[in-house]
Amino acid sequence: MNFDFGKHNSGYHINYAEKKKLFSDKEIIFRSRGCAKVWNITSKMQMGMLCVALLVAVGSFYSYYLYNRTGNILSSRDRELLQTRHAYLELMGDFVNLHNNVNNMISNLEKQKSQTPELNKYKQQAEVLEDKIKQITAQTDWLTDEKVSQQISLNEALLQRDIAASERDELKEHLREMYSAVDDIRSAETEVFDRIKVLANKEVQKIKSAFAEINVPIRRAGLYFNALANSKKDGGKGGPFMPDMKVELKDKILSKKIAEIYKTVEDVEYYREVMHYVPIGKPVWSYWVTSHFGTRSDPFKAKKATHKGIDLASRTGNKIKTQAKGKITRAEVAGGYGNLVEINHGNGFVTKYAHLHKIYVKKGDYVEYNQAIGEVGNTGRSTGPHLHYEILYQGRPVNPMPFLKAKKS
Repeated sequence: MNFDFGKHNSGYHINYAEKKKLFSDKEIIFRSRGCAKVWNITSKMQMGMLCVALLVAVGSFYSYYLYNRTGNILSSRDRELLQTRHAYLELMGDFVNLHNNVNNMISNLEKQKSQTPELNKYKQQAEVLEDKIKQITAQTDWLTDEKVSQQISLNEALLQRDIAASERDELKEHLREMYSAVDDIRSAETEVFDRIKVLANKEVQKIKSAFAEINVPIRRAGLYFNALANSKKDGGKGGPFMPDMKVELKDKILSKKIAEIYKTVEDVEYYREVMHYVPIGKPVWSYWVTSHFGTRSDPFKAKKATHKGIDLASRTGNKIKTQAKGKITRAEVAGGYGNLVEINHGNGFVTKYAHLHKIYVKKGDYVEYNQAIGEVGNTGRSTGPHLHYEILYQGRPVNPMPFLKAKKS
C-alpha cells in the first residue's frame, strides 16, 4: 500500500492508493483510418482464457504420456510373448526328442543277445529316467506325447498357413501387376491397331483417288474401270485374310479390331496388286507436251486429224520406262510409228510407245514396273525427238494425261 502525505489546514493527511488486481480489466484500442475502436477484456474473461489454456496443456501432456506409456507396455509384452513362445516350442521339441531317445535306447538294449553288467546297469538307469519322465508327463497334461505332437503339428500347420498366406498375397500382388501390364499392353495394341487401320485406309483412299482420276477419260470413252472386278490375281479366290486361331479370344472388342485390321490390310494388298498392272505415272522423267489427245492439226498436212495419244518432247536417248507390269506384244518398226513397243498390262489396259531411238525389249518379254524399255527418238512420222504415248482400255484409246498426273501414293 502506498502512502501520500499532504497538508490539510494546519496538519497533514494520508491518501491511500489501491493496489492493482492481477486480472484487472484491460482495454485494447484499435486504430484504423482515424477511427479508434476499444475492446474491453474483463478479469473474468482473462481467468477463463487462462483456465482453458491450462486444461488444454494438461490434457495434451497427459495424452502424450499415456500414448508413450501404452506403446512401451505393448512393445514389452510383445517381446515377452515372443520369447515365451519360442522357449515353449524349444522345450517341447527337446522333451519329445529326449523321450524318443530313451525309448530307442531301451529297445536297443533289449535286442542285444548278450547281457553284460554294464548294459544291465545302463538299462536300469534308463528305466529310472523313463519312470521319471512318465511321472512328469502324468502330472502335466501338455507334456504327453500326444499333446506335444499335436502342438508341434499345430504350430507347423500355422507356420505353413502363414507361409502360404504370404505367398498367396505375393502372388495376388504379382497377378495385379500382370493384369495392369496386360491392360497397358491391350491399350497399346488397340492404339496400334487403330493407327494401322487409319494408315491402311489412307493408302486405300489414295489408290482409289488415282483410279477415280483415270476413270474420267475412260468414262468419256463410254467405259468404266472397276478395280474390284479387274485383277491380275490367278483364279477367282478372294476375301480378307483371317488367321486360324485355335483358341478364340475372349476379348470381343480386340477380336473385332484384329478382324478389321486383317480386312483393311487385305484391301491394301489387293489394290496395290491391281495398281501394279495399271499404267499410272510418267513414262519419261523430263518432258513437255507438244501435242494433246484428240483432235489436232496434223504437223505434216496442216489438216484436222485425230491424235490417239499425246506427244512428250524430250531429248534423244532419254530412258522410257513402263509404269506397270505387263507382257511385250510388239517390239518392231511399225510404219508411221517408227520403232514401236506395245505392252499388254491385263485388266483391259494396253500402252504404246512410238518413235523410239532404241528398243531394249523383244516380243514375249515380261516387264516390271519402272523398267526401261527403250530410248526417246525421232523415227517414223516425226518432226523431232519425242515419245508418242498411247493408252488403250478395252481396245479404245483414252486420254493418257490423267494417267500421268495421277499419283500411286
